[in-house]
Amino acid sequence: MPQAKTIISTSLAPAAIGPYSHAVRVGDTLYTSGQVALDPATGAIVAGGIREQTTRVLDNLAAVLAEAGLDLAHVVKTTVFLKNMADFAAMNEIYARYLAPEGVVPPARSTVEVARLPKDALVEIELIAIHP
Repeated sequence: MPQAKTIISTSLAPAAIGPYSHAVRVGDTLYTSGQVALDPATGAIVAGGIREQTTRVLDNLAAVLAEAGLDLAHVVKTTVFLKNMADFAAMNEIYARYLAPEGVVPPARSTVEVARLPKDALVEIELIAIHP
């Protein structure tokens, strides 16, 4: 019999804009939905470019993880979707601050360029984390 799924949701991340959960826990594994740079208070994309959007995306993901009793150090895999691969270096600079600070093993990662993202965002990130 499959393990039960537990929905994780928080008001500190933007409300889902479709039929999905912020995250789902199955056993010790947490799977998040992709987050774009929506401000949880307004539902609008944050002002600025790739750095500001990457910061908001990772803050949103951190809020979802916190609701599940986890933090970014528990992340084992990420997938990054970029509207323009020319933004890779700037995104990577912010990403490293959150997911690869000194002393933390960085997660595995895939990064792909996509034609378009929800709300015309510049970046979307999803992740998988393991509960200790």
